[in-house]
Amino acid sequence: MAEPLLATHNLPEFTVSEISAAVKRTLEGTFERVRVRGEVSKPNYHGSGHLYFSLKDENAVIDACAWKFTVARLKLRIEHGMEVVVTGRVSSYPGSSKYQIVIESVELAGEGALLKMLEDRRKRLAAEGLFDAARKKPLPFLPQVIGVITSPTGAVIRDILHRLADRFPRRVILWPVKVQGDDAAAQVVTAIRGFNALPVGGRVQRPDLLIVARGGGSLEDLMPFNDEEVVRAAAASRIPLISAVGHETDTTLIDFAADRRAPTPTAAAEMAVPVRTDLLTETLDHGRRLIGALLRLVEERRIRLEGLARGLGQPQRLIEEMVQRLDVWTERLFNANRGYFGARWDRLAQLSAGLPTPKQQLARATQTLDHCAADLTQYVLALLTGKQHAFERTVAHLRREVIDQRISRGDLQVESLGNLLDSYSYQNVLARGFALVRDIADRPVTTATAVTPGTGLTIQFGDGEIAATAGRHVQKTRPRASKTRDPRQGTLL
Repeated sequence: MAEPLLATHNLPEFTVSEISAAVKRTLEGTFERVRVRGEVSKPNYHGSGHLYFSLKDENAVIDACAWKFTVARLKLRIEHGMEVVVTGRVSSYPGSSKYQIVIESVELAGEGALLKMLEDRRKRLAAEGLFDAARKKPLPFLPQVIGVITSPTGAVIRDILHRLADRFPRRVILWPVKVQGDDAAAQVVTAIRGFNALPVGGRVQRPDLLIVARGGGSLEDLMPFNDEEVVRAAAASRIPLISAVGHETDTTLIDFAADRRAPTPTAAAEMAVPVRTDLLTETLDHGRRLIGALLRLVEERRIRLEGLARGLGQPQRLIEEMVQRLDVWTERLFNANRGYFGARWDRLAQLSAGLPTPKQQLARATQTLDHCAADLTQYVLALLTGKQHAFERTVAHLRREVIDQRISRGDLQVESLGNLLDSYSYQNVLARGFALVRDIADRPVTTATAVTPGTGLTIQFGDGEIAATAGRHVQKTRPRASKTRDPRQGTLL
C-alpha cells in the first residue's frame, strides 16, 4: 500500500507568541503617539495603583490603561461619563489578544466638560458645608501683618503693595507660590497651612489676614484654585482669608470657601485696610464735633446758672438773716437749758435727801448677808446629813451584795475543789476493783520485793479491810505474744 503524500506550500509558519509580538510591534510602530477623544466608561482604580477604563463613542470601544506613576501625575480624577482627550500609544496585551491605549496624559474634552466637573465638585463640597456663611470669619479692621500668597514676579504683588501703601501701610509677608501649572495647587495649600502653623508671638509674626491672589487667565489657567485640596485648606484656615483670583467675571471654587471674595487683587488690598487719610479726617471731624458739643454744654450750663442766680436773693443779706436767727435761737436755747436744768437740780436734791447714806446701805446689806449665811448653813447641813444617810444605806446595800457574791463564788469553788478531790481519792480507785496493801506499820506496800514471807499485811478493798499473811514469791512470766496478728486488729505504730 502506498504512503499518502503530504501537502506542501510556501506559506511561513509562526507561533502564537510570534504573531502577538508582530501585531504589538505593528501597532506601536504605527500609533506610537496618538490623541483619542471619547467618553469614559467603568473606570477602575486598581489596588496596585494602576487605572483601567474604556473609551467609547457611538460606534466603537477601546480599552485604556494608565500605569501607577502616570496616575500620580494626572490633574483630574477619572469618573464615569466624563468626556476626555487622552494622549498615549496604542499597544496590545498578548495575554488576551486585545489592543489598548497606554495613557500618558488626560485632558477634559472642551470647556463644557470642565465646567460640568467643576459644578459637580462645587455641589459636593457645598453639601459638606464648606461654603456655609456661618463658617466665615469677619475681617480685622486694621491688621498689623498681612500674608499674601501669590507669584513673586507678577504684577499682582506690586498692585497689592502699591494699594496698601496708598491706603494704610502695613507689614506684608509674601509666601511665593506658582499660580499656574501642575505644582501650583500643592504650593498654595502649603502656603495657607504654613501661615496658619506660625505660632502667635513667634520669631516670624503670624499674619492677621491672608490674601490669595492671582491675575486673570483662562479657565485652564485658573484650575489650581479649583483644586479640592486648595478649597479645603481655605475653608480650614483659622486666619481670615480673602480670595482675589482673576478678574470680576472669573469665579473659582476658592471664592466660595474664602471668608471674603475680592473681584481683583487691588480690591483685596482695599478690603484689607481702611484709608488712613479718611480715618484721620474722620477722627479730626469727631474731635471738632466733640469740642463743639462740650462748648455748647458749658454755655448752656452757664446760662442756666445765671438764670438760677437771678432768682436767688443777695447772699450777704441771706447770711445776715441767718446769723440773726441763729443768735435768737441760741439765746432761747440758753434760757431753756437754764430753766430745764434748774428744775432737774431741784428734783435731784429732793430725791437725794430721801436716799439712805452708804453706811446705812452697808449695814443693811451686812444684816441681809448674815441672815442668808445662816440659812445657807442650815440648808447645807441638812443636805449633807441626807446625803450621808443615803450614802451609808448605799454602802451597806453594796456591801451585802458584795459579801453575798463572794460567798456564792466561795461555795462554788469549794464544791468544785471537793469534786476534784473526790475524783483524785484512792477510795474511788478501790471502788473500781483495786486493793490497797499496808504493812503492820500501816505503810502502803507498792512492790512485791518489799514483802518477806510471813509478814502480816492489811488489804483494804472498796467495801472493807481484811488481814493477810505474805507467802513465798511466785515467779510469773508474761505469755509470749503470738507472731501472727489478727488482721482485723489495728496497730499502735
